[in-house]
Amino acid sequence: MCCRLRVLLKKEILLFINDKVGLALMFLMPILLVFIITIIQNNAFSMLEGKQLKMMVVNQDEGALGKKVVQEIDNTAMFDLRENSSLTMDQLQGCIISNEVLVGIYIPKDFSKILKVQNNKATSVMLANMGMPMEEVEAIVKSKKTPQIYFVHDPTLQESYSFSILNVIKGVSKGVELEELVSEIYTQMGMAEVPEDFAKNLKKENIHINRVVALSKDNVLPNASQHNVPAWTVFAMFFMVVSLGTNIVSERNSGSFLRIKTLPTDFSHVIFAKQVVYFLIALLQVTVIFGIGYLIFPHIGLPELHFPQNIPGLILITGLCCIAAISYAVMVGSVMRTPDQANGFGAISIIIFATFGGVWVPLFVLPEFMQKISVFSPLHWCIEGFYILFLKDGNWLDILKITLYLFTFSFICQTIAYLSLRKKITR
Repeated sequence: MCCRLRVLLKKEILLFINDKVGLALMFLMPILLVFIITIIQNNAFSMLEGKQLKMMVVNQDEGALGKKVVQEIDNTAMFDLRENSSLTMDQLQGCIISNEVLVGIYIPKDFSKILKVQNNKATSVMLANMGMPMEEVEAIVKSKKTPQIYFVHDPTLQESYSFSILNVIKGVSKGVELEELVSEIYTQMGMAEVPEDFAKNLKKENIHINRVVALSKDNVLPNASQHNVPAWTVFAMFFMVVSLGTNIVSERNSGSFLRIKTLPTDFSHVIFAKQVVYFLIALLQVTVIFGIGYLIFPHIGLPELHFPQNIPGLILITGLCCIAAISYAVMVGSVMRTPDQANGFGAISIIIFATFGGVWVPLFVLPEFMQKISVFSPLHWCIEGFYILFLKDGNWLDILKITLYLFTFSFICQTIAYLSLRKKITR
C-alpha cells in the first residue's frame, strides 16, 4: 500500500507541476495582490501623515485673519500650498478639474470683517454690563452674516480623505477664531493687546491624545502588512479550487477513477494522495507569502510583518486553513459535472466568500445583513483566526471557536465529497 501511495503522490506532483495556470493562480496572483494591495493601503494610511497634498490657496481676504488661517494650514505640514489670490471660485475649480492640484480653499474678501463682527456679538453681549451702549450691542447681534471658507476638492477624492482634510481646516479655523475672540475681549476691556504668556498658552496643545491598541500587550500598532498578508494568503489557499477541483472532475470524466476498480486499491487513496500534495502546496504558499511580508517588505519601504507570540497556535490555524481550503476544493470537484463548471463555480464562489468574508474590505464597513451572513464564509473564519493571533495576541481559548468551525466545515466538505464520488464511481 505504501508503494502504491508513493506512486500516486508522485503522479499528483507531476500533474500539478505541469499545470501552469494552476501554478500562476496559486502563487503568482496572490503574491502580486499582496504587494499591490499592501502598497496601496500603506500609502493610503500615510497619506495624511507624511505625504503632502497639493493645495491651491485663493485668499482674497482684505484683513489679517485670512492670512493667519493660511499660515496655520501651512504650519500643519500636510499640504504643499500654491497661492494665487487672483483666481475666482470657478477658476479654482478649473485648476482642480484639470488635476493641477487635488484640493483648494477659497477665502472671500470680507472674511476678516465678518469674523470680527461675529466675535463682537459674543463679546458685546458678555460685556454689555461693562459700559457698552445697548443700542450698539443690539446692532452687532442683529448681523446675519457668518464668515465663510470654501473647501474645494477633486470629485474623485474619497469621502474619508475629504472629511479628514476638512477636519484639519476646521480645526485651524477654530483656532484662529478663538485667538481673535480673546483679542476682542481684551480690546473691549480696554487692554491694548493680549498678554504674551496668555497668547502662547492659548496656542499650546494642553491635551495630548495617546493612541492605544486594544488587547495588544506590547502595544504594536497594526499596519497594512498585518492585515493584508494573512488575508491574501487565505485567498490564495482557497483559490486552489480552480486547480484541484478541475483536476478531480477531469480525471473522473476521463475514466481514471473507473480504472481504479481494476486495481488493488481504492479511489479514496487517490483523493488522499491529491490532498497530501495540495496540503504541502498550501503550506508552501503560506511560507512564501509570509516570508515576503517578513523579509522583503521592510526593504521596499513597507511595514514588516510581525509574527504572533503564540507560534503553536499559528501553526494550528495555518494547518486548519489549508485543510479547509483543500476540503472545499475536493467537494467542488466531486459535485460538479464538467471542468468548466468546477472552474467557474469554484472561482466565483471564492470571490463571493472573500467579498463578505473580510478580504476585500473590512467586515465592519459592510451592511449589517452581510456581516451576519459572513459566518457562512470559510475565508472569514480563517482570516479571523489569523487576526486574533497577529493583531490581538490571542491565546488558545481565543482561537477555540475558530478551530471548531474550521474542523466542522472541513468534515462536512470531506463527507459530501466522499459520498458523491463513491456514488458516481460505483454506479
